[in-house]
Order: sequence, then C-alpha cells, then structure tokens
Amino acid sequence: MGNLKKKRNRKRKQQILLIWCLCMIVLFIGVAAVSIWKYVQVDEAQKEDTQVSQQTERLPETEIPTEEELDSELIEESKVKDFTMFFTGDVMLGGSRNLYDQNGINGVITTYLQQEMVNADMTVINNEFPFSTRGQQAPDKQYTFRVDPRYVSVLKDMGVDVASLANNHALDYGADALLDTFTTLDDAGIFYVGAGETKERAEEAAFVEAGGRKVGVLSASRVIPVYEWNVEASRPGLFCTYDSTRLVERIREVELQCDFVVVFVHWGLEKKEYPEAYQRTLAQQYIDAGADLVVGNHSHVPQGIEYYKGVPIVYCLGNYIFNANMTDTYALKVTWSVDGDTLLKVIPVDTHNYFTSELNEEETKDFYDYLESISFNISIDEEGNVVQQAEGD
Repeated sequence: MGNLKKKRNRKRKQQILLIWCLCMIVLFIGVAAVSIWKYVQVDEAQKEDTQVSQQTERLPETEIPTEEELDSELIEESKVKDFTMFFTGDVMLGGSRNLYDQNGINGVITTYLQQEMVNADMTVINNEFPFSTRGQQAPDKQYTFRVDPRYVSVLKDMGVDVASLANNHALDYGADALLDTFTTLDDAGIFYVGAGETKERAEEAAFVEAGGRKVGVLSASRVIPVYEWNVEASRPGLFCTYDSTRLVERIREVELQCDFVVVFVHWGLEKKEYPEAYQRTLAQQYIDAGADLVVGNHSHVPQGIEYYKGVPIVYCLGNYIFNANMTDTYALKVTWSVDGDTLLKVIPVDTHNYFTSELNEEETKDFYDYLESISFNISIDEEGNVVQQAEGD
C-alpha cells in the first residue's frame, strides 16, 4: 500500500509538472506572437512611408510647379485682354416702335448688328429724344421728339451700356421729360452722360471695366437751340462745349481715373459731310488734354475720319435708327488692343422701312471709297479696318 501511494504521488507530481510546462509554453508562444505582430505592423508602416516618399521623389517635374511657374501662371491669369467698343450715331425710336411691337428687336435691326452691339464690352449711342409721356413741347422748334419709357427695352435688347443725352432734342418736352429720361435709363441699368439734374451730374463720366481695363466716357454738346438748355443756365440741363475749357478740365480729371478716355460730342452742321473748322480745333484740344478717342454725331450724315497725334477722330457717324429710309451711314467698332493700339472698323448700314441692316458686299465697298474721300489721310481695307496714312500719301 505504501509503495502504491508513493507511485500515485509521483505520477500526480509528473502530471502537475507537465501541465505547468504546457502553460509556460503557451504563455511563451502568446508573448512571442504579440511581439511578432507589433513588429510586423511597425514594419508595414515604415514600408508605406518609404513607398510614399519614393513615389513623391519619382513624380515628374511638371506635376510639382516651381515658384517661377506659379508666378508665371498668376501673371497669365491677370493678363489684360482686348477691350471692344461699339458706337452708333443718332437713335430716335419713331416708326421702329411699331416693328418692335410686332417682332421685338428682330424687327428693328439685323441679328449681325445685335450681336456686335451685345458682344462689345461697351456700347454707346446718341439718344436723340427724351423717354417720357409728360412735358410741354418746346416752342418754335421744327422737330420735337418724345418716346414712351416702356421702349427703353429696345436699348436693353441692343446691349446699350451708355446713352448720351448731350444733344439738341433731350429737352424737347422740357425739364419733366428730361427727368423722366434720367429715371428710365437708371432703372434700365444704362448709364447716361452729358446731362443731369446738377452741373456735377451732367459732367460725370461713365466708366466701364472689362478684361482688366477701364474706359471712361464723357459727353457734351456744341449744339443746343437756346442757352437755357445749358446746365450752366438752368437745372436740369446739358453739359455744353461751346467753350472747351470745362470739358478739357474734365478730360484731364477722368484720365487719372481710368486707362482710356472717350469723348462723345454733339457738333457740326446738319446734312454737311465735312466738319467745321471749330470741330477740328475742339478735337485737337480734347486730345491734347488726354482723350484717346473722339467720336461725334449730329449732322445726320457721315463725316470723315482723321488722326491727330496718332489719336483717331470720327467726326460724325450719321443716323443709326432714325428715318424710315436712309443710306450712307455707319456704325463704328473700336478695339483697344492689349498692345495699346486703337483699331477702328467701319460697319456701313442703312435703313429701309425703319429696319436697320448692314450693306451688301458691293454697297460696302462703295461706302468705303466714299468715306475715304471725305476723310483726312486714311484708307479703309476690304474688311473695313481704318488705316492711318502719312501726310501726302
């Protein structure tokens, strides 16, 4: 019995020892597994960092812009663009209102002219009437005009940005009608120049910005029926330039506020295709003061083109939307290029039954020849571009 008991105790001890050994082995394996797992995780993270680093190093140079390239891109984005301007002569919505009621703007001018006007950075017209249904007709005046304000939509459809009121019809129905005109154009988002409730407003310039450039437009009249229309005499009134002093001062002031100055002026004699001596003198004074372009209107027929010190003077564009039938007139497209050049393009137009359209090819060539003949040292190429010629050419 004693020996049997000893054997049993020895066997139990062996079993306990075996179990303990097995536990130690399992514990060792567990600790080793955890250590190996942690090591693998760290190693994988290091490999990923290494791969990212290697990929970054292998990126082509074009995908990592240099400082110089970034600066170059910024300069390219801010680079100025050509600035385009479209000018028309006299606009008076007479019989064209009926066509507009029937067919909209397509009943008034062609699609081509619409696109040229709307696409220009700045479109300027001579608004030869007041927008109003009020007022008293001016006495002893042969022609007086007035248009219902609802037809301001014609100007909006044509893309008009600036409307000059410095002309001999703005006060055809007195101060009330002129005040209505201010309100009508303001509400339509069209800036008016050349007239105002105060002297300061009448002398204001319209500013238009596009393509990183800023253009200012001043307007004044050298033609009014009575002195009382002059804003110097009564309010509201027109900015006048019988004496050039104040307009010259304003040109100098506006030149400091923009990059390019346009003077849009009402002058000359009706039905006369050559400018008066005073027109040429005034234009030169405006340019000496800082004007970059001078465009005229009033004569109802075209007058020629001239350059003074390299600056273009367009003495009169004639009518644009006015009579039932008219021929030999033109609109003007001006491009102020990124190089600083002022490029003029003539667009001959006429009107039949109050519908304004561009001329056909043969008529256009004849008009170019005619405009050259009444101009001063310029030529017009087959595309309508005006080319300055040297004296004597």
